[in-house]
Amino acid sequence: MARIFDVIEYPNEMTDEIVHRFPENGIGDYRIGSQVIVREAQNAVFFRDGNALDTFGPGRHTIATANIPKLIDFIGKAFNDRTPFPAEVYFVSMKEFVNRKWGTPQPIIVRNPGMGLGVALLQGFGSYSFKVSDPQQFITQVVGTQGTYRMYEIEDRLRNILLSKLADILGETTSAKSVVELIGLTEEIGAGIRAKGQDDFAALGLTLISFYIGNLKPSEKSAQELRDMGMLDMGTYTQLQAADAMRDAAQNPSGGAGLTAGIGAGMGIGNLMQQATSGAMAGQQQSNSNTGVNGVPDVMTPSEAAKVLKVTEEDVMAAITSGDLKAKKLGNAYRISKSSLEEFLKG
Repeated sequence: MARIFDVIEYPNEMTDEIVHRFPENGIGDYRIGSQVIVREAQNAVFFRDGNALDTFGPGRHTIATANIPKLIDFIGKAFNDRTPFPAEVYFVSMKEFVNRKWGTPQPIIVRNPGMGLGVALLQGFGSYSFKVSDPQQFITQVVGTQGTYRMYEIEDRLRNILLSKLADILGETTSAKSVVELIGLTEEIGAGIRAKGQDDFAALGLTLISFYIGNLKPSEKSAQELRDMGMLDMGTYTQLQAADAMRDAAQNPSGGAGLTAGIGAGMGIGNLMQQATSGAMAGQQQSNSNTGVNGVPDVMTPSEAAKVLKVTEEDVMAAITSGDLKAKKLGNAYRISKSSLEEFLKG
């Protein structure tokens, strides 16, 4: 038999709770004349058979047929002042949930005309805040019959909405702005995401209060990671591997003075990407049968390998002599296969 409640309240501050059902398990019996106590920043919603009967704001309320007019329809008969009736009461936190975190788990691909590959990978993070604006809608669309609904249960869903809007805004903005200009427009982008996200939040009974971009910058993905994402051809991959080797050598000055120590000195990733793209286009126009895909020959002399890697021929010979770079000796000459060069760069 359900317990009869004469006082319905939930005094908890609801720090990480958005909704708490009373009673938490099952349903309770209430009387006409029972007291409903709703704290500040709370609303209380009466449900019966999955249908909302009424919503009470902060204050002390006495249950009466006048303030729950739908009750008689659901019970199916008139009742006197002491007749208990079964129902569920959901206490909903109406406060603003602030400083919720978001971040890009994977880089967002945007157009970057005239620079490098013509695309850029952007990563960012920041914060947002929201609140429940329609308690009945939120319970119906999100909470269901759960006894307690906490913050962590909806955060992934909200972040996915926001990241989708961020990708849309970045795509629209880069059609008219460069990536460099884009990074300086974080406030405008945040305002656009707030506007775009409102309908999705409203469908859940929520309002998106704020969206802030704390940082927006190009990704530091390595050449291998970019290739795994399907963004690089072989020629560009080779060039960027050289740049990665240069970076690693700079971070570890004592670690070997062979080929990697001299690769791409003074060259940025952007320049390598631009040159690789240009080289790929030129390679596609060549008819020489000895030339591989994207301008990288299938078999190279040390001089040709040096040009591909943007190093001196002496650096290539040093790598061959040390055994780091595999090469075939024919008489007094060396020949290097493209696969050997790839293997060397991966190592």
